[in-house]
Amino acid sequence: MQAAVAPGEPGDDLATTVAMTMRQMGVVGLPRNYEIFYEALSGSNPRLSLEVIELGNRPTQEQLDQLGRKYFAQNHNQSIVEQARNVIAQELEDIASLLRSERTHLERYGQILDQTSGGLNSREQISRELLQKVANAMSMATRSTIDHGQQVAETLHEKSAELESVKSKLEEYKRLADTDPLTLLWNRRAFDKEIAGIYNSEKGILFKALILADIDRFKAINDRYGHPVGDRILKTIADIFRTSVSESMFVARTGGEEFALIVDGISEQSTHEIANHIRLLIEQTRFGSSQAGAEYGPVTVSMGICMAAEGESADDLYAKADRALYRSKLDGRNRVTCHSELTARGGKSWMLYRKE
Repeated sequence: MQAAVAPGEPGDDLATTVAMTMRQMGVVGLPRNYEIFYEALSGSNPRLSLEVIELGNRPTQEQLDQLGRKYFAQNHNQSIVEQARNVIAQELEDIASLLRSERTHLERYGQILDQTSGGLNSREQISRELLQKVANAMSMATRSTIDHGQQVAETLHEKSAELESVKSKLEEYKRLADTDPLTLLWNRRAFDKEIAGIYNSEKGILFKALILADIDRFKAINDRYGHPVGDRILKTIADIFRTSVSESMFVARTGGEEFALIVDGISEQSTHEIANHIRLLIEQTRFGSSQAGAEYGPVTVSMGICMAAEGESADDLYAKADRALYRSKLDGRNRVTCHSELTARGGKSWMLYRKE
């Protein structure tokens, strides 16, 4: 495996090299694996490149995930969770200690009542003076118990507020960990969890579908206009995805220029209509700068669809939607292809495609 692809060489399409290398090494086409190999082959992280080479020709998914945790900490960092777990454990121990203290205090109060009652019952005649002493003792014990209870209640209220703060921090961490910082869509980490969940129930398998979309010739756009322009285009396309589907549908940016949409409860025809509607919106969108008088478009996307029922697992579903996506690329780009169409065409040997 080469550590970098030199610009200007034949076949210098980095994405093609990434996909070809992964296939040669027997690596499953998961988004998190693409992330590793993209960075390794781009040459931006020589140490990562060397470690990928050291894995040999057939790395396991566990070995790849270890590299992911090592070099892409933003997707794997658990330190915040561990810290929050320790805080919660300490807060719960404090609360338990408070409750034990309150129980002990109440037990003592009960003992005072029992002793006082027993002392009074044992006397045939009770003097006014003794009754006054008993009343004073009972009043003090009662006041002490009430004060202690109020203190416990106030402390528990404070502990509850602290736990609520920890909960909020954990929820914010989860949101950030699962969000793509550029487009604010779900990221590949969230996508991996979502697509895996499809096969946890019969309903998911029967009624869900995966749409993959890839911006056509995006590398050429970046090379010609620069990455800031490319980022603006990514954000615009993300907005189109976000506003074109219902809130219940899962939309993620799974790679540099690749997006994924998991839809629920509709047929293949309806899924195709959703994908084609988004494709047309992107095709008809003006990408440019009015201030600079520059036009960056037209920008188009190619799409692939696979129904969950056609896949044997999350990995298989992704691979089949990926094949449909690149059939769209091979057929001229700016189109939508369903995996069922590939099956209908009969046995073809699907050689590696150019991702551009």
